[in-house]
Amino acid sequence: MKVTVFDYGAGNMHSIVRALERFPGAGVQICDDPRSALATDLLVLPGVGAFQAAAVRLADARGAMGDALRAGLPCVGVCLGMQLLFESSDEGAGEGLGLAAGRVTRLEARRVPHIGWNTLEPADLLFERAPLAMAYFANGYACRPAAADGSARVGAWVTHERDRFPALLRTARTIGVQFHPEKSGPPGVAFLHACMREVLCA
Repeated sequence: MKVTVFDYGAGNMHSIVRALERFPGAGVQICDDPRSALATDLLVLPGVGAFQAAAVRLADARGAMGDALRAGLPCVGVCLGMQLLFESSDEGAGEGLGLAAGRVTRLEARRVPHIGWNTLEPADLLFERAPLAMAYFANGYACRPAAADGSARVGAWVTHERDRFPALLRTARTIGVQFHPEKSGPPGVAFLHACMREVLCA
């Protein structure tokens, strides 16, 4: 099975690649061309970098990637990768993929960024198949789905100080997680693998 990690050019992706390689039968490659990255069985949008820089890298192929995901290309988005599923971000200029209606905004908290372990509020059967009570976060921004939109469904929540925001989101055959499963210990890696199975078999 071909698993492609799209490289925004932002930095080290060793942890996520190592976790993906532990999935049975996965052959993992890193690709910095957004169009070439679509020739895969599973696309991974990793959690490193800033929204504006990633949006610039996506710009020429944003429509093609969005169309591929809407058409059913399996995808897992981690942290920034989940945020890129939305339309835009306060973190910087540029457009996201627009799979989910809404915007990414700065956390409404005194302590920003939100770094460390936090408790999840699961609302998805995926957590029964791969239990994960706590996960590791490293984010200064959060996804805010449009209230009446049906393009995406929140599968878990998390609260930092008084700001409650989505920790997991589903749309088409895509799962986005705001936390870093690859940095959340063995249960986190098991959850990442459960996400991979879920989108591949959907």
